[in-house]
Amino acid sequence: MPLPSIDPPLINSSNPWATTLEDLQQLFDCPHTGAVTTRTSLLHGFEHDSKIHQHTFFSPHDHSLKPTDANDGCVPAVHSASLNTLGYSPIPLSTYLAMVSKILNSNIKRSSKPFIVSVTGSANAVRECYQKIQRAQGLIENPLCMEINLSCPNIPDKPPPAYSGSSLAEYLTVLAKEMKTAGEGRVAVGIKTPPYTYNDQFQTLINALLASCNPTCPVDFITAVNTLGSSLVLADIDGSPAISSATGAGIGGMAGSPLHPLALGNVRTIRSMLDQHEQLKCIDIIGIGGVSDKVGFDRMRSVGAKVVGVGTALGRAGIDVFEKILGTA
Repeated sequence: MPLPSIDPPLINSSNPWATTLEDLQQLFDCPHTGAVTTRTSLLHGFEHDSKIHQHTFFSPHDHSLKPTDANDGCVPAVHSASLNTLGYSPIPLSTYLAMVSKILNSNIKRSSKPFIVSVTGSANAVRECYQKIQRAQGLIENPLCMEINLSCPNIPDKPPPAYSGSSLAEYLTVLAKEMKTAGEGRVAVGIKTPPYTYNDQFQTLINALLASCNPTCPVDFITAVNTLGSSLVLADIDGSPAISSATGAGIGGMAGSPLHPLALGNVRTIRSMLDQHEQLKCIDIIGIGGVSDKVGFDRMRSVGAKVVGVGTALGRAGIDVFEKILGTA
């Protein structure tokens, strides 16, 4: 099944600026977003530690860090790149579903704007997430979708499952079984992929999707891409990292403008490979990576993204960035 109607085809990605009820309410109320994505959650929440889970903005030209007095939402445009060592949301899935319900129950304008609920965990945990989201869908009118984040590069000893064919197969097998019992009104399900850098990685994804078709693929959309791992920004010339991390090395996921060309390449490659297979042609793509203005939005759409997501630019410039991206500001 395709994504529900998302108009305009512009959303936020699952990111730190979609964590709280206030964040989600602001995104929902914004007339320039077509849907709202929650920050990636677990069944029982992530153990966030501000001493090691951090983010910053920097200039891709000279690697200078944002001014210390520049808060999120008010960061100069020159600092168009981001680095983070964050994990997932400390807020559990059940609380996010309650937040969504609260927002929709006070939906004065009767907006039909969908919510994309981003989740992660083991394959069995994701199955439970799906069941919870499916039950929640039965109580509200606005469409819900589930995005499975299989691509966070910052979790020690837990490499992103979307790089592994066997790991992908484990999740897709569980999903396929759930789809058979979902019946009418099931929520659309997608997977969030990391930046792939060579053909075999793309082929691993396609092979896993094809193998899961029984007879149809359980994946309705692909969110491409997450941050690029193993990235480092230095605070000064002595080699000290700009932010901390679980290991102390400050190495994390990079996003924003430097990621844009790689994200475009991923979206175009995935779209073209999906279109080579009748069973996969119907899978939509949400394109994410370095979009901060209308030309970036147009580029992402031109390579095959049905919907465009925004992360770093939202954190840097605030909610008004969506109006700018649509070219209506």
